[in-house]
Amino acid sequence: MPAPVTAAAAAMNKPRLLQHGRLLPALEVQLAEHFDLHGLWREADPKAFLARHGAEFVGLATSARFGADAALIDALPALKVISSFGVGTDAIDVARAQARGIQIGYTPEVLNDCVADTAFGLVIDVARGLSASDRFVRAGQWLQGNFPLTTRVSGKRLGILGLGRIGQVVARRASGFDMDVRYHNRKPNPAVPYVYEADLQALAAWADFLVVVSAGGAETRHLVSADVLAALGPAGFLINVARGSVIDEEALVHALETGAIAGAGLDVYADEPRIPQRLLTFDNVVLLPHLASATHETRKAMGDMVLDNLLAFFRSGQVTVGVPAA
Repeated sequence: MPAPVTAAAAAMNKPRLLQHGRLLPALEVQLAEHFDLHGLWREADPKAFLARHGAEFVGLATSARFGADAALIDALPALKVISSFGVGTDAIDVARAQARGIQIGYTPEVLNDCVADTAFGLVIDVARGLSASDRFVRAGQWLQGNFPLTTRVSGKRLGILGLGRIGQVVARRASGFDMDVRYHNRKPNPAVPYVYEADLQALAAWADFLVVVSAGGAETRHLVSADVLAALGPAGFLINVARGSVIDEEALVHALETGAIAGAGLDVYADEPRIPQRLLTFDNVVLLPHLASATHETRKAMGDMVLDNLLAFFRSGQVTVGVPAA
């Protein structure tokens, strides 16, 4: 009778996978079933650990929050594949990884609906004052008089910064509210029926609501500037479900303090989870804790895609859904 296979021996037959940052508990269990998994967050000195053991890892599981910078990629000389939980890649040094032939899997499409739903929830909430009126009722203020009048959503003008996968779903949601839609991208998309605006400031000046769904990263940093906010104007609302870096947060706070814009609905921030104290003081701002894709259904689908990308790579040499070449 052959000797029983020990856990250590079984692990030796699995690809060695490093996990950077916590993921869904169910996904972590699945990763541990298929791979020799090690969580980098467990190490008191991650840099020293990687110096000793970095060459052992052929795969990396991470997320849009934690990413994989050049230092981490360089510390993993045998790395062949990165699988990221999320659609954003601004925290991953894509160029560094692809220069080494490392494949990068990520999780687009499956979160489009929930992020678009959240964007529209913020549009309605900030315009109609839903969160503010909830606070009004709970504080007993209705006994002293009615809540102030708010702004209608239906029939208004919706400007979208970034008409990618999610932006197009936001635009479809707008049709149910009889809204006129225009958008700004680096270049027009001939496949969509919406009016393209080549100048972001001009789009902001036209829009009643400016919804930010663009990618993050250096190219879009502070794209929504003080000038764009001034163009949006005192009757315009800003919604951000993309990345906090896309908006000049200091300029946004100043615009809210001076009444330069009507309000904002934010799911993302420049230094999450730390939010500027001044933002917490505005009753015309809705603040969410980066929850746009945070539903049971979407997060499960994202986790499944993280695992599928890894399994596909170690089975066939190709991730299922990969980041395009930089």
